[in-house]
Amino acid sequence: MRGIIVNFFIKTMCLFLCWPLFAMAQSPTSAIGEIKTPLWNELKGEKLDALQLKGDIIRGAEAFQPCQGCHRRGATGSASGLYPRLAGQHATVLVEQIADIRAGKRVNSTMAPFSDEHVLTTQEIADIAAYLQSLPPRSLPEAKGPGRGLDRGEKLYGKDCIACHGHRGEGDSQKFTPLIAGQHYQYLLREMALIRDGKRGNANPDMVKVISAYGNDDLAAVADYISRLMNP
Repeated sequence: MRGIIVNFFIKTMCLFLCWPLFAMAQSPTSAIGEIKTPLWNELKGEKLDALQLKGDIIRGAEAFQPCQGCHRRGATGSASGLYPRLAGQHATVLVEQIADIRAGKRVNSTMAPFSDEHVLTTQEIADIAAYLQSLPPRSLPEAKGPGRGLDRGEKLYGKDCIACHGHRGEGDSQKFTPLIAGQHYQYLLREMALIRDGKRGNANPDMVKVISAYGNDDLAAVADYISRLMNP
């Protein structure tokens, strides 16, 4: 009888001591990192370093010169949608996107070679972002969409987009929400499709959820409406 009691006591103590290890193996904790989803736009590493640096507009203008081949003088972008208008964009958004591209979080094979760490320093990222933010975000006639489905686009924008991007598409620098008013229609259409289809890489999960049910006509309508918003 004494031996049975001793065995029971030993088994009980083993279970008590080993239970935390068993529970850890069964739960998706950050310690094992296999199941837990990483935070969207986690501010750390080079991204945080660039955000904390003071950008210099003059140095930024010089560093941006090689970028003008694609983004054009004045950072107006292209109506084809290959390159967005960057003029007037929030510096925080620009730093976020450049850092995410060079870290491999955002998929952009065209931009990747130009944002490589061997091409741009962390200080130059901050400088370029400051320079671009200082430029006037001019609305260009060629940026607008075909003008079909604008009522539908306005309705969808008011229902799903206005809470984050604002009434005039002005965005929010503190929340890394981009200025989208007057952006090129084709660029908006392409990027929204990539976000909807999970191919952009660093999209805000809230936006992915919102537009996941959008059809192509819905995307076209919203993009057309945004392309006609007046820049703040």
